[in-house]
Amino acid sequence: MKRILVPTDFSKHAEDALKLAAQIAKKTKCEIFLLHMLELPGQMSDAISGGSGIPEVMLFIKKANETLQKIKESTLLNGISVTETVQFERASQGILSFSKKNKIDLIIMGSHGSSGIEEILIGSNTEKVVRLSDIPVLVIKKDPGKFEPKNFVFASDFSQEIKKPFKKMVEFTEIFDANLFLVMICTPNSFKTTLAAEKIMNDFAKDFDVKNYSMHIFNDSNIENGILNFANSINADLIGLCTHGRTGLAHFFNGSISEDLVNHTVKPVITFKI
Repeated sequence: MKRILVPTDFSKHAEDALKLAAQIAKKTKCEIFLLHMLELPGQMSDAISGGSGIPEVMLFIKKANETLQKIKESTLLNGISVTETVQFERASQGILSFSKKNKIDLIIMGSHGSSGIEEILIGSNTEKVVRLSDIPVLVIKKDPGKFEPKNFVFASDFSQEIKKPFKKMVEFTEIFDANLFLVMICTPNSFKTTLAAEKIMNDFAKDFDVKNYSMHIFNDSNIENGILNFANSINADLIGLCTHGRTGLAHFFNGSISEDLVNHTVKPVITFKI
C-alpha cells in the first residue's frame, strides 16, 4: 500500500478520517492525497460559462486551497508526503475518478451524523463510494484515537468469488499484525450445519497463508445482528466486509446489508470490492 485518499469537506468527521489516515501513513510510509470537491450550484455553473460569476468561483477555489494548505501544514501530518487537490465534480464521482487516475490503494472517509443511516447508507456520497469503489474503503464514525486494530472481524460466506478481495484484506490485516476472526453467520434463513460451515471455511482458508486467525460460526436471528453481536462479543476493533457493486454492502446478504450494522455500531468498517 502506497497511496491513501482522504476526501474532505473540512468537517469534524473528515478531520477524524485524516487522523486515522495519518497513523496508517506513518506506519506504512504511504503518501496521503487530500481531496476537496467543489459542487457548484447550477446558477454558478451558468455564471462560469457566462463569465459574470468568475470572481465568486475564484473565491471558492482560493478559500478551499487556503484551508487545504493549513491542514497540510498541521503537526498531524509531520513527516508524511501530502498532495492536496481541489476538484470540480460531483463528490462521489470525483472521489472515484480521482482514485483511479492517481492509483490510490485505500480510501478513508468519515461518516456524517450520529445515526449513520441517512448519511452513510441511503444515497450519500459515502455509500456510493463504498458501493462503486474498486479499492478498499475504510469508514469511521468518530475520532479513532490510537488506531490499533488488534481484533479484526471478517464476515463472509467464503464463496470462491471472495478470494480476490480476501487477499487484499489479509494484506491490510498484516500491517497491524491483527488477530483475524473469520466468521460465518448462520440464520434461520441461511442455515448450515456446523460440519458444512466448517468445511466451507477450511476449504477456503487453505488457499491462503494467513497468520493469527481463527474461524467461527455464529448463530443469530439475521446476518446483520450476527455480525454486530459477534464483533461485540470479541471486542472487535474493526469489521471487514466484501461489497458487490450491484447490491451495495456485502453480496451474501441477498440484497444489501441492513442499515442496522452501521447504525448500531461505532466500530470502523472496511469494505473490499468483489
